Amino acid sequence: MIDFLDSLGLQQPYVRLVLFTILSILVGVLVRFVFFKTLFVLNKKEEKELVKLLEKRFSGSIFLFIPMLIMHNLIPSFELSASFTEWLLLISESLIIASFTIIAIRVVYFLQDVLNSKFKVDRADNIKERQVLTQVTFIRKVIIFLIVMIGLSLFLLQFDGVRKYGATFLTSAGVAGIIIGLAAQKTIGNLLAGIQIAFTQPIKIGDAVFVEKEWGWIEEINLTYVVVKIWDQRRLVLPITYFTEQTFQNWTRNSADIIGSVFLFTDYTIPIDALRKEFESILASTNLWNKNAQVLQITDCTEKTMQIRMLMSAKDSPTAWDLRCLVREKMLVFIQEKYPNALPKTRLVMDQSSELND
Repeated sequence: MIDFLDSLGLQQPYVRLVLFTILSILVGVLVRFVFFKTLFVLNKKEEKELVKLLEKRFSGSIFLFIPMLIMHNLIPSFELSASFTEWLLLISESLIIASFTIIAIRVVYFLQDVLNSKFKVDRADNIKERQVLTQVTFIRKVIIFLIVMIGLSLFLLQFDGVRKYGATFLTSAGVAGIIIGLAAQKTIGNLLAGIQIAFTQPIKIGDAVFVEKEWGWIEEINLTYVVVKIWDQRRLVLPITYFTEQTFQNWTRNSADIIGSVFLFTDYTIPIDALRKEFESILASTNLWNKNAQVLQITDCTEKTMQIRMLMSAKDSPTAWDLRCLVREKMLVFIQEKYPNALPKTRLVMDQSSELND
């Protein structure tokens, strides 16, 4: 190619540099176009969604990586000044490292996209899917962290001002390791706690939990912290070690099904059978109930009222909350309309015979 340009009279090194930069960019665009078009042709119709994910993740990074790879190999042949050539090589090496790091990160994201497409979490009984999603998400974050650290290290090692300290770092590795270990022990503890959570899974993404007197869902599990989405749209951010060291409630640990309870306090005169029939009728008339459990019992008695507990099951915690509110409202209206005298009351009995004697 260089001889061909010489035959055309293009012997100016800077003109060659500009020309080859443009040509390498065009080659990058052409390779990207041919690569993805070939994938679309070779793949079956039902698999083209996978190719779209591949194109979405890799379009920009391949466009940058190929031109820089070509230019890095051709720069020494342009007969530029030594300092300018060294400067261009440093830039091209830096861009190659950056683009390769981006490609590696996008490979990880693409693999996660593929796994996410295999496991659907939008169905009711999605425990297995959320287990896999939790593990994949945490592993992805760890791998990306390592990729970024390696890429940053390779980038810094290009500069002599950083490289010359390598021997010093190696000779003092023992002392440095102790210092770094002491300084980062909390971070390392969080990272180990995250690995423990990812595989033992006391919590999973999407679990309904009760922590710090707040009820919500596990929204994110990051390397060092967990985000809980509270029912009123607030976010509770907790260190990841909280879930390995503190007590908390997980309402969907093994199953999304949950039993809700409603308590009523009534007078002793209310007919229990009528209450039980009305309770069963309310559950039968709503789709919120999943037909697994329905119980009405007197669970306590005091000198003034009796406590009636109603248990009902639902497919998940948000549905159970709505079902509890519905049952509570309808049972209260039923008592108000049918048995208003059975609402809690305080009795005062006057002994008239003692008054007459006085």
